[in-house]
Amino acid sequence: MSQSPSVEPTGQSGHSQQAPNSSLDQAAAELGPGGDLAPEVDPEGYRKRMARRREVQQQRVGERNLEKGLVLVFTGDGKGKTTAALGLVLRTLGHGENVAVVQFIKGGWQPGEARALQLFGEALAWHALGEGFTWETQDRERDRELVQQAWRRSCEFLADANRKLVVLDEVNVALKLGYLGLDQVLEGLALRPPLTHVALTGRGAPAGLLERADLVTEMKLLRHPFREQGVKAQAGIEY
Repeated sequence: MSQSPSVEPTGQSGHSQQAPNSSLDQAAAELGPGGDLAPEVDPEGYRKRMARRREVQQQRVGERNLEKGLVLVFTGDGKGKTTAALGLVLRTLGHGENVAVVQFIKGGWQPGEARALQLFGEALAWHALGEGFTWETQDRERDRELVQQAWRRSCEFLADANRKLVVLDEVNVALKLGYLGLDQVLEGLALRPPLTHVALTGRGAPAGLLERADLVTEMKLLRHPFREQGVKAQAGIEY
């Protein structure tokens, strides 16, 4: 696969316009969100602060008018990576757009979200092309073959202008395990039409992918009922 000439090289943000005015961001931070965090005790002083805050915010929103397909990465050891991506799926479907979800590694069961989202019919393409975790499959070459099969399907979706959002669930894990190459993924991202978004989930996202991403969210694990209380995976929480 060759990289589209219209796509910025790896490590760049992809923005062709001038960066937003950072002084407005600083002013917004200094003015704060209000509430009891504001230092003013008198109503008039507080009103003036919030009026200025609204003015700054309107300027910030007004100058940020670039629209583009985004690369969004959800990674980290904490729960919520797939859930965050599926929130985007639901939101995009709600706007009447088409979505594709490809699940890597997973596939030994049908998650509740797959059943629920069937209500959207052909607007959603859902493909779980794994056969479970590595300790369940116990077949490295079979796992590798399934990941490559999932990736070929992913590239079809990424190149499809009718898909507003493509979710590559647990693709970061496939990268981490060595079943998929970073170059493959970066070349696949370059297939997207200009306004197609892609969300990539899973622990251990590589540095090269983080550099290419427009948004990176790291889920941090603070406490987990499975580890600390022996609570099993439950419907509606884990699947």
